[in-house]
Amino acid sequence: MATIILKTLINAPIERCFDLARSIDLHVQSMQSSGEKAIAGKRDGLIGLHESVTWRAKHFGIPFEMTNKISKMEYPIRFVDEMVKGPFKKLHHQHEFKIMGSQTEMTDVFEFQAPFGLLGRLVEKIFLKNYMLKLIEKRNEVIKFQAEW
Repeated sequence: MATIILKTLINAPIERCFDLARSIDLHVQSMQSSGEKAIAGKRDGLIGLHESVTWRAKHFGIPFEMTNKISKMEYPIRFVDEMVKGPFKKLHHQHEFKIMGSQTEMTDVFEFQAPFGLLGRLVEKIFLKNYMLKLIEKRNEVIKFQAEW
């Protein structure tokens, strides 16, 4: 299993950062490079506790579908989304928010496990972890820009 921890400082109130991080519309905007779209479940607005969304995207030229569900939420401190169906063996993404003076610290703890046993672990280490990190960094840039606008 691979783990990515990413901290982003944002010059905006914690509530604004929290809501932007769970915005379906902003997620779609931030993932334009992969053509990601919400195709089932919660398809726009703010996703809430126990709601799910099914995403369709193209990565590495291959179309993927993945359904994620919000399994935990403590407004505006943290929420967790987990894959319930999709290409990974496991995917768990914890979003945490903390007030730091006049800023908000947004922390992503992103854990995932590729399928296919030893081969999957090798793929995680060789390129998948870095690829996922870049996706999260891009998404966080969009959240930060929108929050500070």
